[in-house]
Amino acid sequence: MNELLATFSIAPDQPNGLTIVLKDTIDIEGMRTVAGSRALAEIAPATRNADVVTRLLANGWTITGKANMHELAFGMTGINAYTGTATNPQDPTRVPGGSSSGSAAAVGAGLADASLGTDTGGSVRGPAACCGVIGLKPTFGRVSRVGVAPDYTTLDCVGPFARDMDVLDRVMQALVDDFDLDSVTRADGRYRLAVLQPTCDPVIAAGVAAAIAASGLDSTVVELPDMQAAFDAGLTIINAETAQAFGHLTDRGVLQPDLEARLANAKRTTEEAIARAEAVRSRFTQAVDAILEQADVLVMPTMPELPITIEQALAGVSVINVSALIRPFNLSGHPALSLPVPLPGLTIKGGLQIIGRHGADEMVCAVARVFETALKA
Repeated sequence: MNELLATFSIAPDQPNGLTIVLKDTIDIEGMRTVAGSRALAEIAPATRNADVVTRLLANGWTITGKANMHELAFGMTGINAYTGTATNPQDPTRVPGGSSSGSAAAVGAGLADASLGTDTGGSVRGPAACCGVIGLKPTFGRVSRVGVAPDYTTLDCVGPFARDMDVLDRVMQALVDDFDLDSVTRADGRYRLAVLQPTCDPVIAAGVAAAIAASGLDSTVVELPDMQAAFDAGLTIINAETAQAFGHLTDRGVLQPDLEARLANAKRTTEEAIARAEAVRSRFTQAVDAILEQADVLVMPTMPELPITIEQALAGVSVINVSALIRPFNLSGHPALSLPVPLPGLTIKGGLQIIGRHGADEMVCAVARVFETALKA
């Protein structure tokens, strides 16, 4: 299946009965980490497990496959001419999202209880919203990236996908020693929401508004004027760091043409542009922190529009706007989760994004549980 690049079973000594698949940027000892790319097809097998693999096995998770992905984790559609394109379980005609396409699609299709992806500019939350599952980008640095490609990043986070919050929380408890949901679970279920209302597809705005109303939580509408600047700055940093990691693979005839062109452009990122982006990072992070001093979490749509069709993507329709609301929080490093919400008049679901304070991943998950319960009522 195109959701998975390989299927197998690595069982721990004491299985907990739950299965998980891993994006193919995560090392498993004895296996090649090819990142969905022909350019890395002959790379040497990993000599040790990534830290997250060691932790999952120690906590009873059975690893059952390597998940497909957008080539070199550098794209938002999930389309991959080399490994095939994962099927969006909500609508096979639509893109599954990238770059953790297979991770989201596999969970949405029920091929595993959970999966791990990576999120550099929305690559967990975007596919989660496309595929109708839950996806969490933890606080930057909260989950170990040892044994995860690329080696160096100021943006990328390993994060879990699941179909329900109980399972997602269990993944986080396996990955992080001090993940303690009980510490922020309030008996009365009351949390304060700051609500951002960006321009987006009216059906998505309506679905998110209905979810907020259903939650019954206190909410205040806020503004965050630096979103566009943070998006642009995040793109600059992603380009610079991806070029540093994979720029040497260009001009060899082994990359998909669109990726070859984008990597070539990324290699032209200047030090001056990076310096400007870092200034925006500081300013935007402070602005988000200020909002979160007055609220427990910030909520907004995950994506401003529905995922485009595969046909549209192959015809060159731009998907840059897909990450408009998610990329900024990679720049700032805040934890952010996408939760599926019903959309009026549609069979597919959209995404509600929940952003928390640095280190407050548990709060984000606790609020997501309140929404999950309210939407099931």
